Amino acid sequence: MLRALEPGRSRPYRVPWSVDRSDGAHPTLTNIGEEPADFVRVFRSDGPSEHLGQVLPGENVTLCLCGADLDAVVVTLAWYRWLTDEEYCWRFVL
Repeated sequence: MLRALEPGRSRPYRVPWSVDRSDGAHPTLTNIGEEPADFVRVFRSDGPSEHLGQVLPGENVTLCLCGADLDAVVVTLAWYRWLTDEEYCWRFVL
């Protein structure tokens, strides 16, 4: 159900991630936003998860998906917007 945004709450913002899939089982995530992403976590549909901590603007992180079925795995990123308590999630496939 849709609801109006509460006054004083920040507006949605553009997802700050870009994924370079050129290296098959080793996609590289880049924070293309203008602010750090805090408490970044990576969840895979096949089980393993990873805590990346803070990812700064322009910073690259390479994931290792060796052993995963690359045609089936779904990667979910969860993070908090910098200096807020707002948590965001974004999913991608290879």
